Amino acid sequence: MKPDAVVTALAALAQDSRLAVFRLLVKRGPEGYAAGQLSERLAIPAPTLSFHLKTLAHAGLISARKESRYLYYSANFDRMAGIVAFLTEHCCSLATDCASVDCAPCAKPARRKSA
Repeated sequence: MKPDAVVTALAALAQDSRLAVFRLLVKRGPEGYAAGQLSERLAIPAPTLSFHLKTLAHAGLISARKESRYLYYSANFDRMAGIVAFLTEHCCSLATDCASVDCAPCAKPARRKSA
């Protein structure tokens, strides 16, 4: 993933309402929610929610699908995983100790040749 795409996604999430929308969609899974359901659950007025959904969609974090006369929004899990992978790609690669058990393998100190 390119750094500018990650910056765009993180900027989109750097607002309370958008972060709440995204987290709720992640909890819901691929089924997603209709815009009206999101508005009700988060107590965000429809015009404001529309603005936030557009920002999240522009960042590639959510997608919309039309069913009947409703638009259903769901999280883009591939994009989310790509951002997390980008952020943790070189986790502890320059360290001698790992930060956690979930961290990628640490850089191994060079072994000395025995004489």
